[in-house]
Amino acid sequence: MKIAFQLSLHFSLLVLASCYASDGHNPLNIALNIHGSRRSELNHVCNQDYLAEYSTSQVYMGPQEGLKDADKISSLPGQPAGTDFDQYSGYVTVDPNNGRALFYYLAESPVNSSTKPLVLWLSGGPGCSSFGTGAMMELGPFRVNADNTTLSRNIYAWNNVANVIFLESPAGVGFSYSNTSSDYVTGDAQTARDSYTFLINWLERFPEYKTRDFHIVGESYAGHFAVQLAQLILQNNKITNHTVINLKKVALGNAYLDSETDNVGTYEFFWTHAIISDEIHEGIVSNCNFSEGGIITDACNDYQNRALAAMSNIFPFHIYYPLCPLISNSTFLAAEPISGFDPCTEVYIRAYLNIPAVQQALHARPVEYIACNDFIYANYTDMPFTVLPVVRDLMANGISVWIFSGDVDGSVPVTISRYDVNKLATSVKTPWYPWMYRGEVGGYVEGYENLTFLTIRGAGHFVPSYQPGRALAFFTSFLEGTLPTNH
Repeated sequence: MKIAFQLSLHFSLLVLASCYASDGHNPLNIALNIHGSRRSELNHVCNQDYLAEYSTSQVYMGPQEGLKDADKISSLPGQPAGTDFDQYSGYVTVDPNNGRALFYYLAESPVNSSTKPLVLWLSGGPGCSSFGTGAMMELGPFRVNADNTTLSRNIYAWNNVANVIFLESPAGVGFSYSNTSSDYVTGDAQTARDSYTFLINWLERFPEYKTRDFHIVGESYAGHFAVQLAQLILQNNKITNHTVINLKKVALGNAYLDSETDNVGTYEFFWTHAIISDEIHEGIVSNCNFSEGGIITDACNDYQNRALAAMSNIFPFHIYYPLCPLISNSTFLAAEPISGFDPCTEVYIRAYLNIPAVQQALHARPVEYIACNDFIYANYTDMPFTVLPVVRDLMANGISVWIFSGDVDGSVPVTISRYDVNKLATSVKTPWYPWMYRGEVGGYVEGYENLTFLTIRGAGHFVPSYQPGRALAFFTSFLEGTLPTNH
């Protein structure tokens, strides 16, 4: 297959993955979180003044009376007996004129929910479902079984220690929607505004959370979403007679924050993990200028395509995981799951969330659920080259930022996060050390001023999917604001 030269690395992986799709569509779009530079398309927006663009005192406020009770889920089809926590889902209107509404799912904690913090989870893409990917595949209270119709309890769910809300953003993702088709041509600035409007209205619907500590966790491209929303919250918290959101911390998982580090770090990961040869790596280093405004030569494209060809039959989100035989052609043999995670989970989730009774129980509009909306990605035209200045601004304003990374992710590898931390150039407070989980190394951590960098050993792109116990241990430390133990 010939790959167009202007495609980013991760979009190229998407195209390559589609070569073995049995139905002609991309089967791995659940998280290919395609996000590279796309220079020829995006440079015209990379120099916008995003900080000024996000700030607004004009926020739509809609009536919320009675909607909390209407959003309560009595039971999900196939839900295991003995479920001991409250769950809610539904829509919050963010633009009544265009008919734009965002879908959410809230899993409250089964123990002391009234005193636990509120955490907002955002999945990336742009265009991927926070509910389907984040809740049902990663850190939510349930996992979909292989029968496509029943659920099992995730004992490592993050709502064990917090009340977790999963937001489908922007409109067009998951069950979120707009009645105005032009809304599906969107970008970072609109996503931040809509997410903020959602929060302000949601807090009116759930006023008991107004004074709670609030944290944001963003995965992959939602590294953009998380920090931009956090910055907008800080800006609007200064407005008199405006709802104050008690933002404390932000966590960014295998996050795409900077296009230069994304490209450099990815190919270095391929090389150090014996996926590409010394020749290909040296060819990329010598011929590719990934800095903002850098020229991508034909030689650079050739070496990148050779790297992608070497990666093409490897599951990009965990380089040692098998491919799912249900979404690949006969070239690939069925493989046994490892570490307790079924590589076909995305297939089960899609089937379950397209059952009419499930959508009715979720208070979702009848629609074909897909994990990632490729139309949103293709029409996502507002994507800055870097959001590291936004991260610095959060740190300067006292917000604790945690960058965490599964160390066998080939989509947004740990090397990218390390380069991001280096670019942030802050002083080390706690030197690098191994943190422990159940008597063995869970990963490694280093502490800085208002910044923590942490790895999760053996985890891929979707950290809680592959290492759920270690992920929950990290998340608990994050909530407590203390580094995980080293003994």
